[in-house]
Amino acid sequence: MSISLETVQAALNALVDPNTGKPLSARNIRLENDTLCLDIEVGYPVRSYRADLENRVRAALAALPGRGAAQVAIVSKIMPHVTQRGVKRLPGVKNLVVVASCKGGVGKSTTAVNLALALAEEGAQVGVLDADIYGPSLPQALGLSGQHPDMDEQKMIPLVAHGIQLMSIGFLVEEEASMIWRGPLVVQALNQILNETRWNALDYLIVDLPPGTGDVQLSLAQKAPVTGALIVTTPQEIALLDVKRGIRMFEKVGIPILGVVENMSIYTCPHCGHSEHIFGVGGAERLRETFNVECLGDLPLDTRIRTLIDDGKPTVVGAPTSQAAGLYRAIAHKLACRIAVRPKDMSAKFPPIVVQKTEG
Repeated sequence: MSISLETVQAALNALVDPNTGKPLSARNIRLENDTLCLDIEVGYPVRSYRADLENRVRAALAALPGRGAAQVAIVSKIMPHVTQRGVKRLPGVKNLVVVASCKGGVGKSTTAVNLALALAEEGAQVGVLDADIYGPSLPQALGLSGQHPDMDEQKMIPLVAHGIQLMSIGFLVEEEASMIWRGPLVVQALNQILNETRWNALDYLIVDLPPGTGDVQLSLAQKAPVTGALIVTTPQEIALLDVKRGIRMFEKVGIPILGVVENMSIYTCPHCGHSEHIFGVGGAERLRETFNVECLGDLPLDTRIRTLIDDGKPTVVGAPTSQAAGLYRAIAHKLACRIAVRPKDMSAKFPPIVVQKTEG
């Protein structure tokens, strides 16, 4: 092979990742028995996008003079990203993403669970924390109602469903128990399930927040290392009012908004095919104009989404070939890419500085 490794590196430096808009990161460029070998490292789960990226790299190398055979490996390396200052990282968790609506009844929990499943399907290690102390619903949504976590050295072991880890207050109390707790007890319970769960090597922990902007939301914003927030809304103006309050809250506590998902955007009659915007049009667009936040996708008002999650088999796993499942996957991919382009947290690479007094 007459081509130099410097020429190869220059060609790769000109390539842009279509998923993030950032230059592709080439590693370990080498020649093995006249075969050009290299790794392309990306910061998001890549299972469905690996072939496309490999083809792009091979096409760029094919245009170089003197190129021989090329072996390209796409490697997913999900890193921890920066969070609020002064907040310690959770053991076993790289990135914590809160899913919020600040308004009840907009499908936030259903969206959170399906996005978590879509990320896991792409190859990420994913967990979900049900932060709704008063109304935990995720055990039912993932088919784990009535089960309880095991303990290991005073730590709770999260339950696993469809390949994702899950912890909820719903595993610790009777299913129909009424949680008549004041704010301090709610915050204490949340801190317990957050910090006393032995999360296992998670790339993403998705936290399903309850409605509102009260004690639970503020406690997480102040004490948990939050990478960013995903906002779920409907187009309805009455829902947007609460969402706007939530966005302002996250701005005040220094948590970036990773994007907005517009749920129940459109309804299509399965019998006649007529489509209608039952809850209005353009809610996410109005948020974008006001707060400069990106809409990651729209989801339909679809009876099958509701029935599947009631049966403990959310759309991504219960109807994997459906249009709705494809929409969840597309939104999850955009979410992961939004996280990937954020500044990385490099604090773990630097040892703590200890000042000691010495004699002499």
